[in-house]
Amino acid sequence: MSVAGTGTEGSEAQAGLIEHLVAQLAERDAKLAERDERLAAREEKLAERDARLAELEAQASALKSERDRLVRAYELLKEELLLVKRRLFIAKAERVDTSQLELEFAELSRKLEELAGDVPPEDDDDEGRRPSKRRPKGRRNLAETNLPEVTVEVPDELFEQLVAEGKAERIGFETSYKLGYQRGGFRRIAMARVKYRTIDARGETTIETAPLPPELLKRCLASPSTLARIVNQKLCDGLPLYRLEDILAREGFALDRGTMSRWLEDLGATFGATLIPAMRADALANAFCIATDATGFAVQPGAREGPRRPCRKGHYFVQIADRDHIFFEFTAKHTSRAVRALFKGFEGYVQADAASVYDALFRPSREGDPDDDGCERREVGCWSHARRKYWEAAFAKEPVAREALLRIGKIFELDARLRGTRKRRPPAEIERLRQEHLRPLIEDFLAFAEAEYTKVEGQRGSLRSALGYSVRQADALRAVLEDGRLRLDNNLSEGQLRKVVRIRDASLFAGSDQHAEAAGHLLSLIASARLHELDPERYLRDLIRVLPVWPRDRLLELAPKYWLATRARIDARELEAELGPIRVPDLGDGHPAQ
Repeated sequence: MSVAGTGTEGSEAQAGLIEHLVAQLAERDAKLAERDERLAAREEKLAERDARLAELEAQASALKSERDRLVRAYELLKEELLLVKRRLFIAKAERVDTSQLELEFAELSRKLEELAGDVPPEDDDDEGRRPSKRRPKGRRNLAETNLPEVTVEVPDELFEQLVAEGKAERIGFETSYKLGYQRGGFRRIAMARVKYRTIDARGETTIETAPLPPELLKRCLASPSTLARIVNQKLCDGLPLYRLEDILAREGFALDRGTMSRWLEDLGATFGATLIPAMRADALANAFCIATDATGFAVQPGAREGPRRPCRKGHYFVQIADRDHIFFEFTAKHTSRAVRALFKGFEGYVQADAASVYDALFRPSREGDPDDDGCERREVGCWSHARRKYWEAAFAKEPVAREALLRIGKIFELDARLRGTRKRRPPAEIERLRQEHLRPLIEDFLAFAEAEYTKVEGQRGSLRSALGYSVRQADALRAVLEDGRLRLDNNLSEGQLRKVVRIRDASLFAGSDQHAEAAGHLLSLIASARLHELDPERYLRDLIRVLPVWPRDRLLELAPKYWLATRARIDARELEAELGPIRVPDLGDGHPAQ
């Protein structure tokens, strides 16, 4: 029994042990499963955290990029604001400290000098030295001026009494001068037409009066001198008509500004139908290079355009045809079609800025194009426009722009020496010297601009704008090398446009397109007169006097370019008279072809 019991108890103990072990294993498996679940949950949380971190890093990177973009945009806006303030409140001249640039780029300056080579002096005596600046000579000697003289004796009361008593005598004068002014004024011109009485064979009496002499403006109250005075003060001196009305009233005769406005429009329209077309035909047929530029001008809306309408914006184009003629043409729109109409029939060089409206002038001819005149024109760029953009970039502290300014400065300096500082060299010699000395500097600059442009092509800013301008205008900027008569810059056109700006600032707007066109014709005659060193007021007075009787096939003789020769052949007494007949002289030697 004991043996058997013992075996049974051992089996039970063994079974219990096994059950205990199985339970422990099951418990351990459960704990392991629970731990695996916790690990899976933790890994899931870690994965979520990693995803969140990656998302935050992406957002941070995007925000950093956005911040950099906004900072760059802010810097650009700050640069533009500083540049605008400089233009508004500081001198507008694009002055550059060339001595500082020479120090900053000393090695580059030396290389550019070597690249240009040895420039021959203007003559053997001066060895190419620049002329010394004129020194001030003190107070001007009025005795040497060509002015009417009024003598005022200044006696001494005590000595005059001694002279009267025979105790002293006058022995001369000690003369000094002051500049005086005497106001002129209006004159009433009496036009006395002779009346004649005749008696025929039957004894009947007939009274006849000499006919009115031909006038440019029929039944006009003003004589040629008054008309010329108003045109000169309005369009040459920049006085608005309301101010001129006040001035004339103080001088002794009131003229309504509306009346003066009608006179100006009638005169401009008359010149625009007679002399201006003759001058334009001469320019388009014979000019070598026409320089052009444009500026805006406000035009008052007409009654048909509705009440309280804002002013429309038109444009004045200036055209400088060599040293012969200057034209101001008003166009209602600043378009390529308007530009092509202005240059229709012209073949030669056109110097302008890089405005897109001028591109139509240089496109190849296309069949079926109604605006195509079949003429070939060569574009000449403006180095001043290119330099201006680098000046703006240099103001934004761009080192590359400062280097470009030094290079362009060397080009301008060398070209001035090649053209002649005291006596201008002949065009053929200037062209030869430019090819030998100036071309290397221009080609080196354009290569420099293209290389630097590739570095900033994807960026926004003033430097990319400046470099892009030079790269796109490379052929036009090279054109100055083709002929010695061409200029590096288009500054003459901008200078002439200041006449329009002065009138715009004073008058604000034109009354209509017709008024603006008429003013452009008058401006053309004034600018051309000054180009040929004529007194604009006197020239206009003479022109108004002779145009009514002048043959329409000889109008070009009246242009400022030929006026001195034409005036010398007209009877001076007839021309000086405010009214009366004028005999048209025969054609002189070397008269202009019509």
